[in-house]
Amino acid sequence: MSRKVWILRLTHRVERDKRVTTHLALVARAFGAQGMYYSGDQDMSLEDKIRGVVERWGGKFSIEYVDNPVQFTRKWILEKGQVVHLTMYGIPLPDVIDDIRRHDKILVIVGSEKVDSIFFDLATYNVSITTQPHSEIAALAVFLDYYHQGAEFKLDFPGAKYKVIPMEKGKKVVKLR
Repeated sequence: MSRKVWILRLTHRVERDKRVTTHLALVARAFGAQGMYYSGDQDMSLEDKIRGVVERWGGKFSIEYVDNPVQFTRKWILEKGQVVHLTMYGIPLPDVIDDIRRHDKILVIVGSEKVDSIFFDLATYNVSITTQPHSEIAALAVFLDYYHQGAEFKLDFPGAKYKVIPMEKGKKVVKLR
């Protein structure tokens, strides 16, 4: 995939968001994102888990803590450009996806608790995945699938130690190295 996507997870809370933020990172990686930044509570356990997945299952996905997400987003805009904020209040994804795809480097912002209004203002696109309350994990998966047009099903993860062999029934995982 020639397009590059990074995720910014806002306001990770170690005790409350441990599984959700982990699953966001797993979805981001599996659906073709290059990496995830997160703010809120720094969580070395989260970082170690994701790095362990990358070590076993391959690819170049990174995870990094960001102390000041507003400053980070402003810097992203100056250096790289486009920001997509996933929110139930934005423009419906089907209405803006073609325009978003014109950009080859984007930062996708995903909240946890109430997102500060500054991110609505900073975003190039405020995008809704339905206009109903829903999971940020589902929203990210739907967005990345639309953005990559299904190419995530053909991704290769260089350096993998394991690979799943698709089967109609049963499970088959082969050890590669």
